[in-house]
This record gives sequence, structure tokens and C-alpha cells, in this order.
Amino acid sequence: MTIVRGFFGRATLAALFLLVPSAPLPAAALPAPPTPAQAPAEGESVVAPPAAAAPADWTPPLSTRGRWIVDADGDRFKLRSGNWHGASGTWNGSGSADEDANHHAGENSGRIPLGLDRAPMAEIIAGFQEIGINSVRLPFSNEMVHDGRPVTDDAVAANPALRGRTPLQVYDAVVGELTAAGLAVILNNHTNTTRWCCGVDGNERWNTSQSAAAWEDDWLFMARRYKDNQRVVGADLYNEVRRNVWDDPNWGLGNDHDWFAASQRVGDRILTEADPDLLVIVEGINWTGIPIDGFAHERPTLAPVRTLSHTLVDSGKLVYSAHFYDYTGPNHSGATGTGETTDPRYRDLTPAELVDVLNRQAFYVGAEQDQHFTAPVWISEFGVGGREETNARARAWFENFVEQLIRTDADFAYWPLVGWHENRTGNGWALLHWDSAGRRMGPYDGDDWRAAAWTRLVGAAGRTGQVAPVTEWSMLSPDHGDFVASRRMRALPDWDSGARKAACPDGQRLLGLGHTGNRGLCSDVTTGPLSGAGGGHEVVKDERYVKAGGDWASGYTKLQCPDGKFVSGYSVRGAAVSSALCTAAPAGVITGTTGRTVWFDRGDDRGASPKGGDFATGRYKGQCADDEYVAGIAYTGRVGSSRTPDALFCRKLR
Repeated sequence: MTIVRGFFGRATLAALFLLVPSAPLPAAALPAPPTPAQAPAEGESVVAPPAAAAPADWTPPLSTRGRWIVDADGDRFKLRSGNWHGASGTWNGSGSADEDANHHAGENSGRIPLGLDRAPMAEIIAGFQEIGINSVRLPFSNEMVHDGRPVTDDAVAANPALRGRTPLQVYDAVVGELTAAGLAVILNNHTNTTRWCCGVDGNERWNTSQSAAAWEDDWLFMARRYKDNQRVVGADLYNEVRRNVWDDPNWGLGNDHDWFAASQRVGDRILTEADPDLLVIVEGINWTGIPIDGFAHERPTLAPVRTLSHTLVDSGKLVYSAHFYDYTGPNHSGATGTGETTDPRYRDLTPAELVDVLNRQAFYVGAEQDQHFTAPVWISEFGVGGREETNARARAWFENFVEQLIRTDADFAYWPLVGWHENRTGNGWALLHWDSAGRRMGPYDGDDWRAAAWTRLVGAAGRTGQVAPVTEWSMLSPDHGDFVASRRMRALPDWDSGARKAACPDGQRLLGLGHTGNRGLCSDVTTGPLSGAGGGHEVVKDERYVKAGGDWASGYTKLQCPDGKFVSGYSVRGAAVSSALCTAAPAGVITGTTGRTVWFDRGDDRGASPKGGDFATGRYKGQCADDEYVAGIAYTGRVGSSRTPDALFCRKLR
């Protein structure tokens, strides 16, 4: 099925079940041609460009502390980014790929980053720095990784040194030049196939046109390829995961459409098998359901993260991302005509409504501290038509959205950085355009209405300098298989064969459990990372360490750790507890030997103001206090019981 994106350059999703597979998108679904913008009126003020980006003054690699991205010195590094697209493809999917007319907006990238036919790479990169960005999201396709066909001479006409290279080799050169200029690069797996994204096009999921195993292998290949370049800072795992003709992606169901599980798995593999320094960037789900009034449909974005968040083997490497455009909406696909529903688009919302929706869909992840889901949120795509955009609501949306980014001090990436123009007209979404003669058109030429908002955005005051280490809160979710977030335990033999195992990241301890559903909560609160906690572990499956006179859950089976060890994990068989994983603490950390019983078989017992968030939504939960550790888990084996956790034995740390 061919789904056409409009001139605006991002996803439009037609009504899937109203189209036959090979039918072209009806003319009614195409946006009306834009009306050319007028030149600045006489006497109109012209916005001055921001000061050119200073030479790089940050130290890689990057990591996270709570909602902030920081460099190796612990200083805040705000991603002020743009998207340099093209290597993931611009071909619309029909007609000859050799014809420019068959590419999005008539812009044929030649399977490489756009614009290398029109301007020297150094000039393009200097333009990026001139407009104030410090990082580039660089899309690629899986097909590009394996494409052995040399690029055409025409595609690199302004960069003849690239002649005869494959698309991947050109991508290498671009990465090298960007990072040599001090810019950070985020690798972005945009599509499976090298074609324009994002409709029903064979690129809906990471495993639509390829196997999940092939996708993972490509990520390991790309991460290893740039491992020695420390300014390659992130792996943006997949772009705009969405429904295909028949099925939705999901967040946590455990099947082969489970984006949560797939991103969790490949993120851990990248960190453990390829490059432990990369940020792992997970975008929310872009679309589910059938875009027809009366049928369920929505843009979940990052809303599911509130109840099910990632816990990587390395704390401080997870970043969430989301995309927002004026013509889409929380329940609007972005289509016009066929596939258009009566749901409001983002541009139809009042400023107050827009802020409420944006916070609910994405920004809450960074705004709410001390939660299992707290992480930086990178708005890795947003944009709007430039000189030729006359829709007042689209313009107002952009201004309002920029204010949201400024107000929240959010990391961002504009879409796109590079475009074509002829006689100052064309696909006006880009910030920088080159014509066929190599003449550049930029946002500060005096006729781009976006210039003032862009200047406010890249120059906005925000947090700078040192970010103190924060308490880590992590969810364990062995819902469908092992969830072992401990590097140490991953390297050791199976500690409870046949059971589903869950283990806290190294340095954290278990603090909470759900009565049913198998979810757990880990943290390093009060102690900080328990460095040196790798001195040994023990798997406890019986009551051997329950001392005489110390029955803290009479009539219940108790899995209790020996003195000096804390519960750092557990295993389950079905719903039943199978074992407790007890880990040795550094000397002097856990000296307390008295404790209390926290019961949660008939209701929540998490204290007066528990941190960490709802780690087992819809289930009873028990949680020890911040200055305690879990020393044991109790359950009942009575007839009719599922042997699920009923109580925790909480001991003071000291």
C-alpha cells in the first residue's frame, strides 16, 4: 500500500481499511498547495541570527542524571539538535527512484544525507553551527547498512571526494565530519527500507520488513562501527512505531509486536555487547487503531511509560523521545480527506489544552522526579512549514510549542535541517536550503517567520553546569520472561533454571513488590550506588535463615536472606514466588538486624509518601522505607493460594 505524506514532510496515516493495497492515495487526502509567503514589509525588523556555536566544550560520553543529560564531567548537556535526513531514503515508493519527482517534495537524496549534491559538507555543517545546534540526529535505514551499490556521481556533485562510495561509507564520512566539528551525533534507525517514512510502507515496526534478529544485528554492527568515536553519543532505536494494515504495536504484551520488550532487549544488547557509552533512546508508540470515527485510535506517545518503564543494565543511559507536529493530534493521524477523523489536531487546541496534552503524553516523564520512569525526554522531531506556511493555526502552534520547549527546558531536534529550493520556493520546512547552483537560503535571510521563535529556542536560558547525582528508581517486570538488569548476574550461570528471574541493576536493592503481577521496584535511595556489592550472592528457596524467635510472618513461608545480605532480585514460576536473590552488601552498609513486616496481601502498604511511582498498577503493593532494605519475602502455600508475595521483611540499613 502506498501512503503519501504531504508536503509537510511527516507521517500521514490514511484509513487503512478504506484503501485497497495498491490504490494511490485519493487526491482529497493530499494537502492543498501552499501559498507563497510574502517578502518582509518595508520597515519590518529582521531577526538577527544567534551567535555561531562555540567550539565544543563538552566531554563525552553522555549519560543521564534524573531528567538531565550530562557529559562525562557531570555538566548538563542539552541536546539542541536537528535532523539531517536522507540516508534513510526519500523515495516515495512508486515510480523510478531515479526521478526526482518520485521523491518526497521532489528532493532526491540519492540514499545519503540530503544536500551533498548542492553544497560541500563543510559548508552544510558550518550552517548547522551558525543556527545554534550542538547535535545532529542522523537517520539511516537497515537497507542502507547492507547496500553495496555506489552512490551516483550526481548525488555527491558538490563533494567529489565521496564518489564511488557506498551509502554507508558516505554516512561514515558525514559522521566523521560532524563529530570533528564538535557536534554530537545520534544514530537513528529510521526505516527498514530506504524510502520515505512514515505511512503503511513496510517500515511500520522494527520487524516489518525484516526479522527482529536482523534488526538487532544491524544495531550491534552500527554501535560497534562508531564505538571509537566518542562524539557518537546515542542510539535512537526506531522511528515512529505504528500500526500496519492488520495489527497494532503494543507496550508490554510480550508478543512480536511488543515495542517495549524489543527496545528493552536491543538496548541491553547494545550496552553489553557493543558500546556501553551510548545513550539508548526509546521513542513512544506513534499510532494505534483505525483512523475512522467510531473506531478506537490514538497516538499513545509516551503515556504507557507511566505504568511500564525500561530498566537498562546500566542506569543513566536511558532517554525517552517523542514527536509532535501541528497537523497531527492525540487522536488524529494527520490525514486530510480519507483517513481524517473529527478529532482535534494539536493546532486546534487552545494554548492551555495543548500544554495539558503535551504534559500527559510526554513531558511528565521528565517533570515528575523520583519515579521509576523519570528520564530525559528528547523531542526528536518537531517542525513546521517556513516561508510558504500561511495557516495561522499552524504558525500559532509552532510559537506555542516552542514556548513549551523553553518553559520545560526540554531537549529537542528540529525536522529537518536541510532542504532544496529554487528561486526561494520549495519544501519550506527545512531551516537551511540550497538550490541547484549551491546558493543557500537560511532562516535569517529576512523572510522566514520562524526566525524569532528559533532564536528564542536555541538561546533560551536553562539549566547549565553541574548536575548532582540523583537517586535511581527502577522497575522490574518479569511479565513474560527474565528481567535481569544486573550485569553481574547476567555473567553468571542460571540461578533458578526454569523460573522467570528479575534482578535489580548492580548497585541497587529491592524495595518493593506487587502482590500479583510479578512487578518489583529497585533503588539506591539513602545509600547511593552499592559499589562493591558484588562480593557474593546466594539464592534462597527455604527458611534456613529464619532464626528461632524471629518469625516475622507466622504461618507463611519465608525466604529470608542471611545477615549482611539484601534482596536484589527474585524469581517466579507462573504467579508464584520461587526464590529470593540475596547479595552481599559493602561493609558497614547494612548493620541492622531488627526489622518489621510489611503486609500487602489485602491492600497497599507503601508508607506515607512513597517514592518510585506506581510500579505495579492495579495491584496491591508493599514497599520498605527509604532507609530500609528488603531482607525477606513471605508467601502462603495454603490451598487455593497462588503463592504470590504477601509480605516483606524490612530492616533498617543501620
